[in-house]
Amino acid sequence: MTKLSLQALNRATLDRQWLLERHDATALEAIEHLAGMQAQAPLAPYVGLWTRLTNFQPAELVKLLEDRQAVRGSLMRATIHLVSSRDFLAFRPLIQPRLDREIYQNITYGRHRLEGLDMDAVLQAGIDRMTESPATAVQLREYLGPLWPDRDPAALAHAVRCLLPTIQIPPRGIWNKGGNPTMTTADLWLNSPVTDKPSAEDLVLRYLAAYGPATVADAQTWSGLTHLTEIFDGLDLRTYTTPDSNRPLYDLPHIPLPPEDTEPPTRFLPEYDNLLLSHADRTRWIDTPTRQRLTLQEVLTKGSILHNGQAKALWKLTKTTKSQATLEIAPFTNLPHNAWQSIESEAHNLLTFTNPEATHTLTRAET
Repeated sequence: MTKLSLQALNRATLDRQWLLERHDATALEAIEHLAGMQAQAPLAPYVGLWTRLTNFQPAELVKLLEDRQAVRGSLMRATIHLVSSRDFLAFRPLIQPRLDREIYQNITYGRHRLEGLDMDAVLQAGIDRMTESPATAVQLREYLGPLWPDRDPAALAHAVRCLLPTIQIPPRGIWNKGGNPTMTTADLWLNSPVTDKPSAEDLVLRYLAAYGPATVADAQTWSGLTHLTEIFDGLDLRTYTTPDSNRPLYDLPHIPLPPEDTEPPTRFLPEYDNLLLSHADRTRWIDTPTRQRLTLQEVLTKGSILHNGQAKALWKLTKTTKSQATLEIAPFTNLPHNAWQSIESEAHNLLTFTNPEATHTLTRAET
């Protein structure tokens, strides 16, 4: 197996993630190329698309959601993802085992609250309620609770959300709008059931196209699934390794790797960006001192700034009005002057995207 340096692996995955250069593609093409975008922070995908595309504007994603070409629903790792509608129908049956575990092994809504329950009846009741109109979690609880008065209504509603192919409909996830998550099913929203012939092989190939080269453990971390080794073994894949590990990194054989010495641009990632979540081994993005100093949760709950391909700082909008927008930058380590120049330039670009009519201010803070 060819050995890849950590830098070569970093550049390869940045290239797959469309972070070495912005691409002249549509938002739908980007969403499908990335095999979905984490969207538990409802507006994060807008920044994720802006940082990857040349001419992205929020109205493009708004139209995809309102026209039902893209949807937000529970998928990889049992978290909310933005995906194309066709990918939701194809992926959801494959990810269902992870969502089953979310119900039957969950500490809060676990097996002891659902034991002995006629789950088919609960799910049908959930469908009946959402057929009347899309429902929030509270509305599901209010409907299901009286039908099973000896059960926890929150556990019943959570089971409906995870065990049915539920979608969060607009205005949730719409730029400059808000609202509580309101759910319906794929059948009702897309007028189509999920596929009855899901392909785990296709899911792995899509993952490698967007996140490779990667190990089996990496793919399992991204998807939340287990026992993917036999799927990898059945595919025609190229293999690499790294100097400090003999565990094989798999990749699609037809995709060339960029030169190891490619200089990556500074990029701002939104909170929970899948780039930082989709590998079991995150050394390709976050160096050892940073991993020892900060928890992953600290890194993910704010936006991250990539400089020279590594997460070097956090960012967040601290004040946003029609006339004033302030972006705070919190570095992990001392950054040289040229790094600050690049980061501040891209920060102003981000502020122009998020708040085009406001006066922009940058501040620095310690993490």
